[in-house]
Amino acid sequence: MKWVKKEKTQRIPIKSWCDPIDDNALAQAMNLARHPAMVHHVALMPDCHQGYGMPIGGVIACRDVVIPNAVGVDIGCGMCALKTDFPADDLTTEAIKSIMGKIREVIPVGFKRHAQPQPWNRWSDAPSIPVVERELEKAKCQLGTLGGGNHFVEIQSGDDGAVWLMIHSGSRNFGKQIADVYHRKAQALCRTWHVDLPHKDLAFLPVDTPEAEAYIAAMNYALDFAAENRRLMMARAARCVARVIDCGFEAEVNIHHNYAAREHHYGENVWIHRKGATAARAQQMGIIPGSMGTPSYIVEGLDNPESFASCSHGAGRKMGRAQASRTLTREACDRAMAGIVFGRWGKDRKGRTDFGEAPQAYKDIEDVIVAQRDLIRPLVKLKPLGVIKG
Repeated sequence: MKWVKKEKTQRIPIKSWCDPIDDNALAQAMNLARHPAMVHHVALMPDCHQGYGMPIGGVIACRDVVIPNAVGVDIGCGMCALKTDFPADDLTTEAIKSIMGKIREVIPVGFKRHAQPQPWNRWSDAPSIPVVERELEKAKCQLGTLGGGNHFVEIQSGDDGAVWLMIHSGSRNFGKQIADVYHRKAQALCRTWHVDLPHKDLAFLPVDTPEAEAYIAAMNYALDFAAENRRLMMARAARCVARVIDCGFEAEVNIHHNYAAREHHYGENVWIHRKGATAARAQQMGIIPGSMGTPSYIVEGLDNPESFASCSHGAGRKMGRAQASRTLTREACDRAMAGIVFGRWGKDRKGRTDFGEAPQAYKDIEDVIVAQRDLIRPLVKLKPLGVIKG
């Protein structure tokens, strides 16, 4: 841990593994520390940066309430990693390009989706909740799609000598619609109850209310959808790999980093919210990705109680997308991606070349890993060979 902050205006302290932290993220953490539903402390992971209402890379414990915006709009966003038995030194650039081309044929990216509903044995288990029922048919075509922004498929070289596959994606628009609906409901209820919130984006739902029961059911279904989304993409990506190189595969790791769950900490049952953070219980396998041009790590948790048995979900931004596109140059970004197969830089909404996912827009992954050595133990270091961005 880097520092602890407790001022008179705070109900609970802030414990941070992030240093330095930007002023906006710290202000959001202070709002959490003043929130009437928070207990114990606010934990900030080393990748912490500003989000909506709650900083990304934050972990909180609530007694008998859930906060939709402390889960976030991409419910169940997470990581999936799969190890092959193919030697990384034997993988050629031509093979990487061939694999990536085949993956693009079977995994839609950005706003694209499948033309037909995708198979999943859980479609019939969808809860009878209006927003779920409204979005379900569209979700059937979103399953098995990557999305945009910082979502990616990577071919990687492990320091264990093997080729790995890694995917970052979540619940797509399905989860966002659930998040938006219940964030608005939480805000309306808090206004009705005249709750003195430190910020309107931290509106909550008491777990004994019908609204909270519905949100939790919808959120859990979106978590299952997100996990299946990654599993399905990984299965299809693995088949693409097997069409190019002769290899076998080991068991995959598939984890969330945007969710709430009822857990036992400090002698009581609380609702832990991890927004841009992952669980890191004793010997639990985790994934901490870097940027598209820097290493990622397979790790195992150390069950540190002060982080609520959590760790970072990635390197974390040090530069917003718009700032990156304004200030970074193509030459510098191309140099940062030297030796890695990737697509052309796209355009942002203002027509500028989009450098929002360039390595320079993110914190140094090595610093982030070192900062949380009391939370995790690194197992495998993975260097990117080929990257498909959403």
